[in-house]
Amino acid sequence: MNGMDARPFSDEEKRGVYRAIHERRDVRGQFIADPIPADVLGRILNAAHHAPSVGFMQPWDFVVIEDANVRRSVYENFERTNRCAAGAYQGDERDAYQRMKLAGILESPVNICITCDRGRELGRGLGRQTDPATDLYSTVCAVQNLWLAARAEGLGVGWVSILNFDELKALLGIPERHTPVAYLCVGYVSEFRPRPDLEENGWEQRQALSALLHFDAWANRDERRSAALMEGC
Repeated sequence: MNGMDARPFSDEEKRGVYRAIHERRDVRGQFIADPIPADVLGRILNAAHHAPSVGFMQPWDFVVIEDANVRRSVYENFERTNRCAAGAYQGDERDAYQRMKLAGILESPVNICITCDRGRELGRGLGRQTDPATDLYSTVCAVQNLWLAARAEGLGVGWVSILNFDELKALLGIPERHTPVAYLCVGYVSEFRPRPDLEENGWEQRQALSALLHFDAWANRDERRSAALMEGC
């Protein structure tokens, strides 16, 4: 039986993979109205469907939302939920929160809700017997695959987590045993920002990888080994 080519990617191919990873952004405010061709949308959905899944369970489904009225209803859900979320912050932090644009539901031409079927029998329970949450983790892998494929296609993606998900399930008619994992806004953009929006806005900074490395046990830190790993980054 012939397998896939086991040779390493060429330098150019590797640059493409790492470019997609490092230039991926959570897009909120740079969407433009250009439609997404069906073949492009199909490719990024197929990339999501080829994500790794524990036990090969493939627990995901994809609700593709283009109807403006449906997106308007989802946006109203976001607005109500966001007002409540803002109440968790006080003073300058609340002002900073309210200044940020946190969703591109209406501006993006396509929204995609990726769900996890918590009762899907594919995979016959392999891996889930010891960790029942692996179906959710597998679905997140599908989200990441879609995000990276979208970046390679020149599409921006924004993940909207500030929603009332019970209302969202009712609006989209999602069956009870399916859990919405990610609500994504997808479309072409005017630009990809050099840094994540939250970093540019001063909300949070990226931690140094070296500060998060442990060797063989949690308590073991090794600055020399960490530095050696960082040389390839």
